[in-house]
Amino acid sequence: MQIIKYPGRNEWAQLVERPHLDISQLNGVVSSVLDDIRQRGDEAVKHYEQKFDKVELSSLAVTEAEMTEAEAMVSDELKAAIALAHHNIKAFHESQKFVSQKIEPQPGVVCWQKSVAIQRVGLYIPGGTAPLFSTVLMLATPAKIAGCEEIVLCTPPNREGKVHPAILVAARIAGVSKIFKAGGVQAIGAMAYGTESIPKTYKIFGPGNQYVMAAKQQVSLHDVAIDMPAGPSEVCVIADETANAAFIAADLLSQAEHGIDSQVFLITTSKEMIDKVMVEVDKQLNELPRKEIAAKALDNSKMVLVKDISEAIDLSNTYAPEHLIIQTDNYNDVAERIVNAGSVFLGKYACESAGDYASGTNHTLPTHGYATAYSGVNLDSYCRKITFQHLSAEGVSNIGPAVEAMAAAESLDAHKNAMTIRLKEIKQ
Repeated sequence: MQIIKYPGRNEWAQLVERPHLDISQLNGVVSSVLDDIRQRGDEAVKHYEQKFDKVELSSLAVTEAEMTEAEAMVSDELKAAIALAHHNIKAFHESQKFVSQKIEPQPGVVCWQKSVAIQRVGLYIPGGTAPLFSTVLMLATPAKIAGCEEIVLCTPPNREGKVHPAILVAARIAGVSKIFKAGGVQAIGAMAYGTESIPKTYKIFGPGNQYVMAAKQQVSLHDVAIDMPAGPSEVCVIADETANAAFIAADLLSQAEHGIDSQVFLITTSKEMIDKVMVEVDKQLNELPRKEIAAKALDNSKMVLVKDISEAIDLSNTYAPEHLIIQTDNYNDVAERIVNAGSVFLGKYACESAGDYASGTNHTLPTHGYATAYSGVNLDSYCRKITFQHLSAEGVSNIGPAVEAMAAAESLDAHKNAMTIRLKEIKQ
C-alpha cells in the first residue's frame, strides 16, 4: 500500500482517484452479443453459455427438481445463517415503506403521491470465484416487500449445468419468481430484451465484471433501467490513535479479496497506527487463501496520514466511499459530518462484513465516487412514485389566474386556454 503523509488539499483530487478500467475496447464485443440476444433469443443465450461458461444447456430455466435438490445440498447451519440474514434484511427494508399523505397547498387543490412497485425486475447474480448468494437476499428481499409482481433472477451455471445450491436456497427464501441459467452479457441482454424463456424486465439490479457493467450501461441507454453505475468494490477506514490495528487490517483485507481492481483506503491521524496496520496487513495477508488477489488490490490502495479528524472527514467526503468504517473515539460525532458514503459502519466492532451479510442494511452500494449522488439499493429502488391532484371549482379559482399568467409568459396559449375555459365556466 502507498503511504502518503499530510497531503495538501490541492493533491486530494489525484489522491482519491480509483484504479481506471478502460472498457472502451469491450463495448464492441458487448454490443455484438447484445444484438445477437435481441435477434435470436434463447438460441443465442445458449450459444454464449457454451462459449463463455463452457456448458451446453437444453433448457435455461431452473426446475423445481433442481430447487429441491439444492435444499438437500445446503447444510442446516448455512440455511439457518441465510434465514437469520433474510430476517434482518427484511426488517430493515420493511421500515422504509412509504406513507402517503394528502396536502392542500391552496383551498380546493389537493395533491398526493402513491408508491407503486415496478411490476417486473431482473436480478443478476455473478458466479465466478465466489457464489454471491448474499446478493440474492439483498436484491430479492426488498423487491418482494415492495410488491414486485415478478422477480426474475439470472446467474451462470457451472460446467455441469447446475446453479450453486446456496443461490437457489437464498432465492426461494427471498421470494424469487423465476430463475434462469445465464451469465454475463447474455443474461443482461435477455433481461433487457426478453427471450422465449426469459421475460423482459423493467429494471435490472446486481453486480458483475467489467463485461456485465458495460452491458448494463448499454441497455440502460434505450431499453431498461438499471440500479446504479458501478465499479470495483472499495472501503475507506477513518481511524485515530484509539483504533484497533488488527481490526483495521482485517477490514482492509476483507475488501481487497473481492478482486484485483478493488481499492482500500485508510485515513488516520496517527503515524503509529499506520505502522501497526502495515504489520497486521502483512501478517493476516499470508493466512488468506485469496492472498494473491488481495495483494494485487493492495497495490491500488493507500494509507493517508492527516493532521486531525476534521481533515480526515473532509478527505473521506471527497473520496465518497462505497463502505466507510469509522474507528475513532468519537465515532458518533464523526458520523454526523459524513455526507458522501454508501454505507457507514460505526465503532471498532462494526465490520463491513456485518453489512455485507446479516446486519440488515443493503450491500448493493454506489462505488467509484458515485456516493456523491446515488443511494445504495433500498425499498424505493423497486418503486415509482405517481403524483395525483384534484381541483375543485374553488381550487381553479385560486390558482387559475397564476396558471394563465405563467402559460402566457411562456407563449403556450393552449396551456393558458385549458385553464381559461374552466375559469369561464365557474364564473357563469
